[in-house]
Amino acid sequence: MTEEQIAALGPAFTNFLSSFRKCFPRLPTFKHLGTYCRGLLSDLTRKSVEPIALAAGTAVRTLQEFLTHHAWDHGRMREQIHRRVVRDHLPAPGAGPQGGVGTVGWIDETSVAKKGDKTPGVQRQHCGASGKIDNCIVTVHLAVSHGRFMTMLDSELFLPEGTWDQHRDRCREAHIPDSVIYRPKSTIALEQIQRAVANGVRFDWLTFDEWYGSKPAFLAGLETLGLLYVCEVPKSLPCYPSLPKYRSLQKPFQPKRADSAVIRSKPFRGKKWRKMSLQRKTLGPQVWEVKAEQVHLARDGQPTERTYWLIVARNVQSGELKYFISNAPPRTALATLMKVAFTRAGVEHVFRLAKTEIGFAHFEGRSYKGLIRHMILCQLVMLFVAEQTTQLRGEKSRADNGADGWGLEPAVPTLDGASLQTGPHRASRVGHSVSSETQQGRKRFTPAASSQARIAL
Repeated sequence: MTEEQIAALGPAFTNFLSSFRKCFPRLPTFKHLGTYCRGLLSDLTRKSVEPIALAAGTAVRTLQEFLTHHAWDHGRMREQIHRRVVRDHLPAPGAGPQGGVGTVGWIDETSVAKKGDKTPGVQRQHCGASGKIDNCIVTVHLAVSHGRFMTMLDSELFLPEGTWDQHRDRCREAHIPDSVIYRPKSTIALEQIQRAVANGVRFDWLTFDEWYGSKPAFLAGLETLGLLYVCEVPKSLPCYPSLPKYRSLQKPFQPKRADSAVIRSKPFRGKKWRKMSLQRKTLGPQVWEVKAEQVHLARDGQPTERTYWLIVARNVQSGELKYFISNAPPRTALATLMKVAFTRAGVEHVFRLAKTEIGFAHFEGRSYKGLIRHMILCQLVMLFVAEQTTQLRGEKSRADNGADGWGLEPAVPTLDGASLQTGPHRASRVGHSVSSETQQGRKRFTPAASSQARIAL
């Protein structure tokens, strides 16, 4: 980054936040948005309320109440994030796909380890962050990718049934509304997709892991919405390589496991492997051998009327096997389906950025609303990061906010009068540590343990 580009981030961020002013009925509350979001972009070791407030010279209780009690519409903010992504970063209807696959939605979940039993939704459950059963919360997310642009669209807490939903007194202590009840993660994901579609997001494809791929009701819900998907499935997925002649409980007329179908069934028998070189976000190109055929899925113990793609992919180097299904038309290019499936590695990059650079995992509190608002504000900051990354690559969005030029930062919102205008040094590719400078009588932003602000790009 050049000196001019670094210095322009401050006014660009202010302009960005100002576009969400209508979510806040009162100006003082809106100013706290700048304080909190600048804290999420700073180089503070811990980006929870207390260190952000202390670094900004704001009362800790005031910033806590901004998350938990102040009147502002976080649901409207989420909708505006959707509409901004549609307006500035996704192609208009009828435009050709970019990068060969178009707009891809990613459904996935992540977990954050917690201490104690007061954080909303916390319990001992599988924690992907530690790879074992641990005390943690689990959140479900929808992200979007188009070309090299990617960002988070939606985040929701998974509320466990036995330890939370069936104990409403505990829920009320965490300020969880009675309307928020246990829902399977696949149901949460479907609701997130419906919200995004209602706000104008047009997905060419959706992709997700084998847990979601094993849920027939979730897949049927996507089909009802008219959406195409390519998803990984467990090798035990039941399917019919060919329609049975009779309805019978005898083994020859029952569905076959996916791994058995690709080895023994007539459609796959004698079919040759096709080699494909596929890109993964954090790894170099990998060579996979692929076979695919049309099969009928088993739903409610009966074969579906229509056929679906059943794909088996084998890593040439490691021998790893993956199984996928898709509801794409039979004439769809197999290479396209595999490209879509392997974009899913990008969602891990989104989670890694959110947790390591933006403070997604740093929430400390006992309020459901506070947790939801924290996640939405992390989405907001991530969108700014994605937009600036796009501009720095030279891929201008349709709405240029002037981040590539000099300009004075307006007074609202500020970090207690602080600016993100910066000096010329200490830029790196991931995370730009840039010193703040006094400008036209404004206060210098001085975090408690650092005299510099960290901008994650």
